Amino acid sequence: MVQAGAVKELGGRTKSQTITGVALFAALALFLNVAHIQILAPYATFLIYDLWEIPIVICLFIFGLYAALTASAINAVVLILVNPGALASGPLYNLIAVVVSLFAIVLGHKLAFRAKFSNAKEVTLSTGLAMVVRTGVMTVVNYALLPFPAPLGFSIPEGAVLALLPAIAFFNATLLLYTVPLGYAGVRAATQRLRFKIAYPLSPSVV
Repeated sequence: MVQAGAVKELGGRTKSQTITGVALFAALALFLNVAHIQILAPYATFLIYDLWEIPIVICLFIFGLYAALTASAINAVVLILVNPGALASGPLYNLIAVVVSLFAIVLGHKLAFRAKFSNAKEVTLSTGLAMVVRTGVMTVVNYALLPFPAPLGFSIPEGAVLALLPAIAFFNATLLLYTVPLGYAGVRAATQRLRFKIAYPLSPSVV
């Protein structure tokens, strides 16, 4: 047993536990990225449904917002260096999308906690908020950046960008339809084994 005061604690967790958690979930996200466990969107094959954001959502609830943001940033930096995809700045687009989604999920959790929602209602609220916020923000980001030449954009004419935005918005919304609920499910499964207080305790399962 660690003596009181011997190791700095963060919300009931030691600093080393938080650092280990960030490293673990960042590594898991990277693995899912480079393993290419993904499905091309049938309506726009340049958009890819994948699983790597789920570990980030789990990290958010267990270790907190800053830990999840750190894991997301690590994922983006490594991908830029080793596997950026079709666009060198592509991981930065992903990072923006993930960051705004995380803030929306935290907001949904806090609103649900205050309203004493059940877990099902909390998942629905958090997912809905994340969909709205991410879709709105990424619509602006894509409209602003895609017309630029590489590495920032694809030199797409403004008219073509406007034509692409509905598909991109639909993609961002539907990606969260499984990412957030599966993240919640992963947290519930993981917390059965944890012996420290998690950052954002889940609402009860009952309605």
